[in-house]
Amino acid sequence: MIRIERRLTQPKWLLVAVPVGSIVVAFGLMTLVLLITNHPPLHTFGRLLSSGFGSTAALNDTLIATTPLLFTGLCAAVAFRMQLFNIGGEGQLYAGAVLGAAAGIALGNHSGWLSVPAMIAAGAIGGAALALIPAILRAFFSTNEIITSLMLNYVGALVINYLIFDSQSYWRDTSSPTAKVFPQGKPLPDAASWPTSHVGSLLVPFGLLLGLVIAALVWLLYTRTRFGFEVQVIGDSRRAASYAGMRTRRKILAVMALSGAIAGIGGASQDGDIRHTLDPRGLTAAGYGYAGIVIAALARYNPFAVCLVAFLLGGLQNAGYTLQGVDFPSGLVGVMQGLILFCALGGELLVRYRLRFTRGTHTAEAAA
Repeated sequence: MIRIERRLTQPKWLLVAVPVGSIVVAFGLMTLVLLITNHPPLHTFGRLLSSGFGSTAALNDTLIATTPLLFTGLCAAVAFRMQLFNIGGEGQLYAGAVLGAAAGIALGNHSGWLSVPAMIAAGAIGGAALALIPAILRAFFSTNEIITSLMLNYVGALVINYLIFDSQSYWRDTSSPTAKVFPQGKPLPDAASWPTSHVGSLLVPFGLLLGLVIAALVWLLYTRTRFGFEVQVIGDSRRAASYAGMRTRRKILAVMALSGAIAGIGGASQDGDIRHTLDPRGLTAAGYGYAGIVIAALARYNPFAVCLVAFLLGGLQNAGYTLQGVDFPSGLVGVMQGLILFCALGGELLVRYRLRFTRGTHTAEAAA
């Protein structure tokens, strides 16, 4: 018989061994899948590494892919630290993209020193506002935030598609005959394009640097302030926190708003850094919010570890696009990525719980 028992203590070595073991198991399963489909594993893994990290051009593309994953990973990690399961990072990213694009278009060709901060602030407001809906329902009505935040992802996707494809909204471009036939968002003014930094031969998006700064600020907030201490206490035992006089409802609202604001800034970054327009199909097809949940779990909710894991998964995502071809279908790439994500989440079970093997006779005696 196999029983699952909750661990009373979590050894420190386990926090490292489980993520590493999860990756090893994932690559073992990927090897099996590649052998079954007649693809040489070593050659495929070599292409995977070279396509994601093997050249300057590959690293530049990986940094671009890392940027939204960093924001959604931090979004999930901020909420999960308090045992709040914000599954709505996807929709909050959409909300940030909508308001961020609106701010960029409204300010026109004013100085970038005005447009970029306005887009960041608007994106944060959009993401926080959407995150506060499940937060209020959880804080005052004890509604499960997993369900409400997840459902809002679909609402966000429908709204962002409506703004471009099904209406003559402020965000839709109607100035050219092509745009009237093939709906698309208004191009952002040049002043709304976020700057790019050069580190040697690498091109680092401004959004990525902003995400690293936010990760450092989140670490300081959660480890060096009273707010962070109370969040940790509430996450460990909400009953004990209430007994100590901590205002749990306010903390729920604050943490969810912070989580949503980070995802919203990621949406604004998509407008200013990469797409330079409100692109519904590109955003909804990417699945950044769901990948961010896995990144947060792999990183054990540590903001700095989120940066590293986001970079690794960004490289994997970038390499996946490169591998796709006639001899390597996109479905197989999806299977490889899915195995890594599945094993990563499955490994989390071993951190919180242990598997205990017992003989059936012992179980029968105990029952008797």
